[in-house]
Amino acid sequence: MSLNPGPIVMHGLINTSIQTFLIGNYGTAVWLDVATEIGIPPEGYEAMLTYDHSHTDALLAAASTRLNKPRLGFLEDLGAYVAMIEPVRRLLRFSGPDYPEFLLSLNEMQGRAQMALPDLEMPELTCSLEHVGVYRLSVHSKMLGWGAAMTGLVRAMADDYGALAFIEYLDHVQDRGGVCDDQMVQEDVLVTLLEESFAEGRSFDLAAPAGRV
Repeated sequence: MSLNPGPIVMHGLINTSIQTFLIGNYGTAVWLDVATEIGIPPEGYEAMLTYDHSHTDALLAAASTRLNKPRLGFLEDLGAYVAMIEPVRRLLRFSGPDYPEFLLSLNEMQGRAQMALPDLEMPELTCSLEHVGVYRLSVHSKMLGWGAAMTGLVRAMADDYGALAFIEYLDHVQDRGGVCDDQMVQEDVLVTLLEESFAEGRSFDLAAPAGRV
């Protein structure tokens, strides 16, 4: 992703993920309340279309209000949910044999995602080892909240690998939500790895089970 500002177009996959998360975790009635609030049909969004960023911003605002949850807290929960969708989880686990390797592989996530879906607006991710056991994930985007979503994702993946880690979202911009007037912002996630093999991780094989992806 270029650091030059430009129009923000969100892939429908982002909006449908939020829709699926709401239905799966809070029920259809909550989704219908949110859809009514933002004026979209009950069936929601088309995954392979693109939408102006205002759709996503309105969707997040309505969902956070309906659930009485801060926007960043909602996005952190969403990130954890996305990491547990089995095809996504498999792609993430394929990135590295252990949790430290997974963290460093996040540097390539934007490129890999956009090879598959060129229209997918993804943040630029930079993960580096600050000192032994401490990683800093920097998230650059034009829409606040990607850092919170990545916090949920890396926390869920720590559990998946069986690692014990203290994960902190460093909120440089406060919970003001929305688009940053087409200016790039940086959100940081600090990961302190306390024990790489604290518990048995979830089972994972490189070869997908028959009939699954």
